[in-house]
Amino acid sequence: MSLAEASEARKARLIALRKRKAGEAVDDNGFVEPLIKNRNFDPESRTLRKRTQADVVMEDTVENQVKGLAEQIIADDEKRRAQELDVFNIAPKRPNWDLKREMDKKLSKLERRTQEAIHTLIRQRLAAQKGESDDLVGAMKAQEQSASEALSDDEDDL
Repeated sequence: MSLAEASEARKARLIALRKRKAGEAVDDNGFVEPLIKNRNFDPESRTLRKRTQADVVMEDTVENQVKGLAEQIIADDEKRRAQELDVFNIAPKRPNWDLKREMDKKLSKLERRTQEAIHTLIRQRLAAQKGESDDLVGAMKAQEQSASEALSDDEDDL
């Protein structure tokens, strides 16, 4: 079968399928017959079919699923309102967490300045111990520290 023949056969099948969906029957000769659907007609008894409630199959609809949902929600809401308001659930577990959060920004700046001040003091004391400092207070503290260290070393020797 060549490609042209295959495409013609496919086109014919598609046309037949479209007509079948539209409600028309197609013979092998290409003759179109209307498709009879027996919705209200019983071909065996050749009478009209009467619809009864038993014939109708009720599917599970959205209305059936949510039928009692509104009442249930209202009842649950009333139960919650009836319960006593618990203050412990409203208050945070740590009462000062917001203060700590606000102070962290300010403390980060102060931490940097504190570290700079500590480094400056250490440099001054080291310079005072070497005798290179013009700072008399730093030199006196350095001498006192060296004297106290010497005393502590003497006590350790005993």
